[in-house]
Amino acid sequence: MKIENRTFIVSGGSSGLGLATVHDLLTHKAYIAILDRSAPPTDVISSRVKYFKTDITDVAQINGAVEGTVAWTKDTGAVLGGVINCAGVGTAAKIIDAHGEPHSLDLWNFAIDVNLTGSFNLSRLALKHLVKVAPEEGSDGERGVVIFVASAAAFEGQPGQTAYSATKGALRSMTLPMARDLARHAVRVVTIAPGVFDSSMTANFPAKTRRSLENEGIVYPRRFGQPVEFARTVRWILDCPYVNGETIRLSGGGRLPGKL
Repeated sequence: MKIENRTFIVSGGSSGLGLATVHDLLTHKAYIAILDRSAPPTDVISSRVKYFKTDITDVAQINGAVEGTVAWTKDTGAVLGGVINCAGVGTAAKIIDAHGEPHSLDLWNFAIDVNLTGSFNLSRLALKHLVKVAPEEGSDGERGVVIFVASAAAFEGQPGQTAYSATKGALRSMTLPMARDLARHAVRVVTIAPGVFDSSMTANFPAKTRRSLENEGIVYPRRFGQPVEFARTVRWILDCPYVNGETIRLSGGGRLPGKL
């Protein structure tokens, strides 16, 4: 799909993998609507970026941001091209903790609300408009792309990741049926499942933990993924119309063994 002069909604676009995606798409002349609770850094603010302060668990705020984005596309002439669901949270709790107490239901609901329901709501509300944009010229007549962000935990969840893995596994499972739903509208659906990436969270890992992850869980290259590599994967998905209904593992071949 053509990226230049198309508008992409990026949730969680103010930091981390979402911000890297915003930077990359801007270099290819896209327009970006950032949905995030925090404002993006000043270096991405331009006439091609519009920020909507959004709590991804609040349907009214999501809908307002989507409608605001669609109105903005009419001003810029850069039609809607897709949704990139980068907003998410990491949670950790064992199903029975060290004190014999069960997993917090509030924590479970929080993980589901942000990672799963938030992505679902943003996608469904944006799709109402995406399926109506004029198809691109050419035999495929593509209208747009929805990208979800799962995790290696969708495949090999670790102790304490029951809730987190449930949310990421659900995104993985949604991908193919949603792609089938949207085939008649010429909209693709693809999920990326990153392994361990450099981020504000992993920056605080102890050196021993980092070495263990690099040496035991990753095949090659033995390092954490870089946000720019995630962003390039997003761009490849947008560029390649034959990628559809798939979950792409982005992990350096990493297959983390369970640590009890």
